[in-house]
Amino acid sequence: MRTMTRVASLMAVLGLCWFLGGCGCECECGKAGLMKPRVGFMLPEKYNSPDGMTLGKDGCIYLAMNNVVLQQHPAKILRITPDDQLEEVITLPPQPDTKLASPLGVAFGSDGNLYVADCQAFCTKEPAKSRLLRVNMKDGKATGCDVVAVGLNMANGVAAKGDCIYVCDTTLNKETPMASGVYRFAIAELDAKNPLKVTGLGDPRLVVKLSTQNKEHPVGANGLDFDAAGNMYVCNFGDREVIKVVFDAAGKVQSQAVLAKDNGMESTDGLHCDAAGNLWVADFLGNAVVRIDSKSGAVTVVAKNGESDGADGSLHSPSECIVRGNKLYVSNINLAYGPHKSSKLYTISVIDLK
Repeated sequence: MRTMTRVASLMAVLGLCWFLGGCGCECECGKAGLMKPRVGFMLPEKYNSPDGMTLGKDGCIYLAMNNVVLQQHPAKILRITPDDQLEEVITLPPQPDTKLASPLGVAFGSDGNLYVADCQAFCTKEPAKSRLLRVNMKDGKATGCDVVAVGLNMANGVAAKGDCIYVCDTTLNKETPMASGVYRFAIAELDAKNPLKVTGLGDPRLVVKLSTQNKEHPVGANGLDFDAAGNMYVCNFGDREVIKVVFDAAGKVQSQAVLAKDNGMESTDGLHCDAAGNLWVADFLGNAVVRIDSKSGAVTVVAKNGESDGADGSLHSPSECIVRGNKLYVSNINLAYGPHKSSKLYTISVIDLK
């Protein structure tokens, strides 16, 4: 599929027809100056759609390079070294039917391997084609990649807690309100020779279910992470929410409630929790990133701008953000729809926090 046709198909799948407006809120973005992103990386064409990120024990940021904008370039996992050099880790194996891989969320498991959500909704309208991949790592190098779970519709955010991997499925049906959720897989049951097959709403591994009311933008469970206490935070993209999930000692959901909603957010895409317990959320539709207090739910808009090609480091379709040291790294996935236009500049923005 060629670039604009593929992107148009993707937009149809996601229902991305939301019109980007101004902030229009009485939140902290009106009380304090916004921070100015700069160009962290001006990427070559072969790296045209950066997305999911996770911080490795080696100090590198591991990055999913989806390449949905120009799919003639294969999807890869890259890493950003501590001195901000970009390195290739692995080219991901294509899905047999679509002949493409489409990575979004990434996270390291307790086994030291990297788990990758392969969102085939970016490649086909057929449901249940998405996968969970495992990049096998040894001594900082990828030794191969296995398919360990199949049958997801729109695999998205990935997080790890204990000896389990959690994966968002952004849509589980076509009804309104739309269902989505989070699967939990024990690492011990993830076998490359016999990939797990999920079945949707009735699957016992679906430990969290969300409901998205937004008819104009039916996109559900998205960004995903845990804090140090083991609480889960998951984004409900279309309803502009971050939801907090508390588990009991047996791993069952004890409580599930909206932590933050609206307050300057036009969408909630990728999410990461920093060492201090702050949640950092990419607002894709709003061309913004926000910080959320994980205790109070207070929202601070950190950076926000209008439409941009990213030449000056401005955000354009930001889909993920993560803190390393005193820097906030922001992936600009560069998808075109609504007021957004796909730029011929491919960037990762950086915000200097101190």
